[in-house]
Amino acid sequence: MSRFSDPTAFVDSEDPEIVVSAKKEGIESVDFTYTDRDVILYNLGIGATEKDLKWTYENDEDFEALPTFGVVPQFSASSGIGLDWLPNYNPAKLLHGEQYLKIHRSIPTAATLTSQARFLEVLDKGKAAAVTMIIETRDKATGDLIFENTSTVFIRGAGGFGGKKIGKDRGPQTSANKPPSRGADKVIEEQTSSSQAALYRLSGDYNPLHISPDFAAIGGFDKPILHGLCSLGISGKHVYKSFGKFEDIKVRFAGVVFPGETLVTSMWKEGRKVIFETKTKERNSIVLAAAAVTLADGGGKAKL
Repeated sequence: MSRFSDPTAFVDSEDPEIVVSAKKEGIESVDFTYTDRDVILYNLGIGATEKDLKWTYENDEDFEALPTFGVVPQFSASSGIGLDWLPNYNPAKLLHGEQYLKIHRSIPTAATLTSQARFLEVLDKGKAAAVTMIIETRDKATGDLIFENTSTVFIRGAGGFGGKKIGKDRGPQTSANKPPSRGADKVIEEQTSSSQAALYRLSGDYNPLHISPDFAAIGGFDKPILHGLCSLGISGKHVYKSFGKFEDIKVRFAGVVFPGETLVTSMWKEGRKVIFETKTKERNSIVLAAAAVTLADGGGKAKL
């Protein structure tokens, strides 16, 4: 039985009552039904092309979803979880800080999955709150666990509620993943298209920040920015191409990308772990940091 059925499963002895109550609250599961069309749309959204038939042609004998597709079925569950119990909560002051994805089983190319989100950790940063959610995604028919995501968001102005200050070490979910001092073992550059965000949003993240110039201006940007999870997917694709299948991926969102910019993913293989860092070529700005994957089955062999 999933630990999600236990209302106290994620309660910490250091949590104040406001956090304990939020952690105990029951949250409904959210279903996600998809077909090969949705898989292709996601793969295209993170830069697959007509030359990548295994990612863009449903009748190819090796047709598959790219590994980071695992962030898609959970999105409605994680984005729908309420945060208005935090003091001075303002959704306009929310920033996506980190994402971790664990892939438990082969990704079906069509299925009905069901996701449930719970609060895993809530930190009081004084002037902000750092909220980490954990989301289990299961096959609705079999109950098999397919994906586990943890997503951390920062809400400026929502601190000061008496919560704990320092989070727990959760292994790969919280690893610092500092790049080695040596040169990268592999570097891949990929220019995003000016319509990258317009395409990626069709996989379920319809935040107007990524499409509306007016909304982007309210957020302080000259133009719409690319989804952080799109940058994660593009860099995850680079690691997959270079080193093969991986069983998990973790990133910290360290900066913004504007559609049309070039992403440069530098990778270092350290045993079963591949540490990576992603920058924009045009501005030499780090956009993904503290990032790594754990290779599957010992890994280390290029997939393509």
